[in-house]
Amino acid sequence: MITAKADVMVFEEPDRVYQFVALDFMANYPRWSPEVVSLEALSAGPVRTGFQARQVRVDQGHKSETVFEVTELVPLKRICFKGVSAPYRSLYEFDDRSLSTSLSFTFELETLEPRIRPFEKLVRMAVQDGARRTVRKLKLLIEKEMLANG
Repeated sequence: MITAKADVMVFEEPDRVYQFVALDFMANYPRWSPEVVSLEALSAGPVRTGFQARQVRVDQGHKSETVFEVTELVPLKRICFKGVSAPYRSLYEFDDRSLSTSLSFTFELETLEPRIRPFEKLVRMAVQDGARRTVRKLKLLIEKEMLANG
């Protein structure tokens, strides 16, 4: 298993950070993850446990399509996604720090395809770099949006 984790302090209250990441996921995910070229809800209604979506991504020139679902949704605390058609898990955690929020992102790749195993070290570095980029981008988007909206 390959695991990457990154944290960032977002200078915004937890309810607004949670809203941006979890509840408004379908609108905002492509904004913080520009590798997502297509995102389609497969479930009707709001993001909730069991909610499914399909994404098409282009990562470093490699196009992939996966279906994922929300496996855990704890208001103001965490949202977890798990690949249905691919072996990965993404977890966003929110920790109240008074007028700011500690945002943690964890990505787990459960298995590597046999043809990729010789490059495991490079994959680990790329996944960790991606986790750091994710939280940096989230911080910038959330703080910029909150400044613009008051």
